[in-house]
Amino acid sequence: MKTKIFTPRFVFVLSAIVLAAASRLLPHIPNFTPIAAMALFGGVYFTDKRLAFIIPLLAMCLSDGAMEIINGTGHHNTMIYVYIGFVLTSFIGLMIRNKISVLSIAFGSFSSSILFFIITNFGVWAEYHSTSGSPGLVQTYILGIPFFSPTLLGDLFYNGVMFGAFYFAQKKMPSLARA
Repeated sequence: MKTKIFTPRFVFVLSAIVLAAASRLLPHIPNFTPIAAMALFGGVYFTDKRLAFIIPLLAMCLSDGAMEIINGTGHHNTMIYVYIGFVLTSFIGLMIRNKISVLSIAFGSFSSSILFFIITNFGVWAEYHSTSGSPGLVQTYILGIPFFSPTLLGDLFYNGVMFGAFYFAQKKMPSLARA
């Protein structure tokens, strides 16, 4: 018997990630975005581990493409580092998927924010400042500190919204529970 993929759970998780990706196109505080939440949520709730990476990545790519078309901000030299942080956040989701709690989600959110900060600021240094006479790596991290607060707050907020919505939706629709 073949497993049915388009279950109510799959449709809900997919819809939440698509809505989160689309929200990136709305005006927002810089770095206060659902990027980490999309990856963490997908890692936790997609039953198929391949889809836990593919769907959030596809949503991210499509929203980046739309941002590039709309306002020219979707693509830049450090995109690979953003995507590496994104994929690693999906791995964090896979690690906490069997012990979902407010604490594990908060830990996953906080961990992904720190990981994203480390990877993307390294990327900024590697792409723009690694030549002699440019700011050093430590200086690049120091310059990145003002961007960390909105990233952390955005990650906590969007993870709270996405995981909270799924939690309450499961109470109303038991068909969303893992099979």
